[in-house]
Amino acid sequence: MKGYTSCRISVPSAFEEVFSHFYYAENHSGQVIEKTLLPSYQTIMIFNFGNPASFVSKTNELISVERCIVLGPIKHAFDYILPDGAQILICNFKDDAFSRFFAHADLTQGLAMHPDELLNQNCFTTLWSEIKEIDCNTNRVEKILDFCKPYLRNRNEIAEQIAGSDSTTFNPIKEISKKNKLSERSVQLNHKKYFGYTSKEIYRYGRFLKAIQLVQSISSGNTKVDWLDIIDQCGYYDQSQLIKDFNYYLHLSPSKYLKFQEAICNPKS
Repeated sequence: MKGYTSCRISVPSAFEEVFSHFYYAENHSGQVIEKTLLPSYQTIMIFNFGNPASFVSKTNELISVERCIVLGPIKHAFDYILPDGAQILICNFKDDAFSRFFAHADLTQGLAMHPDELLNQNCFTTLWSEIKEIDCNTNRVEKILDFCKPYLRNRNEIAEQIAGSDSTTFNPIKEISKKNKLSERSVQLNHKKYFGYTSKEIYRYGRFLKAIQLVQSISSGNTKVDWLDIIDQCGYYDQSQLIKDFNYYLHLSPSKYLKFQEAICNPKS
């Protein structure tokens, strides 16, 4: 759409364990832009530099972003609304990185708040005012990364092992608990504490994400999607289980996803 621009900004190698990427979108189309963001199981920080952007939760709660907000972990699709004049820059935290900055944040309940509230300081308001005056997004990202350095704590040893495990494995907990002579319950609690979700949750999400990526690849080639083949390749028991996941994550059936996928953004792409 003319007047609407967006881009994905890569992360320097020194911060690859902290952020997966940054995302920028700017709307000067004269229209309101509405899109749907797929779940990512990441916690995100959103800076807004123009007219307030809005995000709609799965419970239809409207969250307005005037300056800065933290959302996540993003376990379900949500809609976001960019009015004319909106500019947003999104920081996508990777794995357990958010807990390395905000050690006392309870990720298990989900977050939707200004990051200053988590630190009881006004440092992010100050950061927002500084990066708002920067025109180049690459320089904005560099400013954010420099700001982050003093706050980044050392990684918890168990969290590091969890992050390094294969998310396509149904139960990496057992192997990690055996290696560290810990109970599986202890490792599970660490998983939820540092990541905001369980190993079973991320396994289920990984299966669904694989299905989405296959559907996108097939439909982009104007080939008809064979849902039985998708079920087989992604390890679903049957069609009803696939439909259940689409409804759970997107509130859409697989066929409706095909129809509306152009308006749906995949943060993993």
